[in-house]
Amino acid sequence: MTPLAFSRRHALAGLASLAAAGLARAQGTAAVRIGYQKSSTLIAVLKTQGTLEKQLAPLGVQPAWHEFTSGLPLLEALNLDNLDFSADVADTVPVFAQAAGARLTFVAQEAPSPSAQAILVKADSPIRRVAELKGRKVGFAKAAGAHYLLIAALEQAGLSFADIQPAYLTPADGRAAFEKGAIDAWVVWDPFLAAAEAQSGARVLADGTGIASYQRYYLASTRYAQARPDVLRVIYAELEKTGRWVKQQPREAARLLAPVWGLDAATIEQANGRRSYAVRPVVPEGLREQQKIADAFLAEKLLPRRVDALDAVLFKPGA
Repeated sequence: MTPLAFSRRHALAGLASLAAAGLARAQGTAAVRIGYQKSSTLIAVLKTQGTLEKQLAPLGVQPAWHEFTSGLPLLEALNLDNLDFSADVADTVPVFAQAAGARLTFVAQEAPSPSAQAILVKADSPIRRVAELKGRKVGFAKAAGAHYLLIAALEQAGLSFADIQPAYLTPADGRAAFEKGAIDAWVVWDPFLAAAEAQSGARVLADGTGIASYQRYYLASTRYAQARPDVLRVIYAELEKTGRWVKQQPREAARLLAPVWGLDAATIEQANGRRSYAVRPVVPEGLREQQKIADAFLAEKLLPRRVDALDAVLFKPGA
């Protein structure tokens, strides 16, 4: 896989994965190497509660955890066999992975959460409409759901991606640039979105409602999916159960995540309120927007080739 090369951090993550696997073998168990991001809410809950350690023990498996700052390097690590399973990534990320020829299996999908990502401006910004972003510097993470939201919002406003000055930034760098005024607008997702609203007084210029449905995907390396479907079935079941718990017990979930994310519980509850967390199997009909996303990126010459969204391996949790 290519367009992005492994950074030193991700190379170290790969070494850590091998070390964890070696330790697991020494203890008579196998490691399932799980990659996640800060926004991987359900995995954060499972990791904090130690749920997967308990549920996978009868299979002789233990999880080995590896955090990434964005989704594309995470899926690259998955494709390079430095990970076995990926926590949720934005709908755009698998498109880039498929364009690079990655052999990945779609394990699960979260139902749409369009308001959980948005284009932000400062409270005192003169910008009131998306059309006024013309010629402005806009920060966002490359290949993230925020990237597609920006493209779709610009198109709806009669602009193209070429009409703005893109600044490819991780969420942490985007937040710093936004607060310093180095960028005119910032496109980001929860919980970073809720944190910016609460702590910086950021104003939502537009969210994904009616523009981008924002579905998040859980994936596995195809090699691992073929070798250990039993492990993936356990992970899927726990994700589904945890998604229901977060929505049914929002305050308790927010209190659990507060020390993990370093955010106050009220901000986390606001962020979680905008995510569906409805985990479901991936079916061909559910990939329709993936094709729209792929075609939009291809039109902007951001993909090396056309992607057929249906050319994907889909895991069947009930099989």
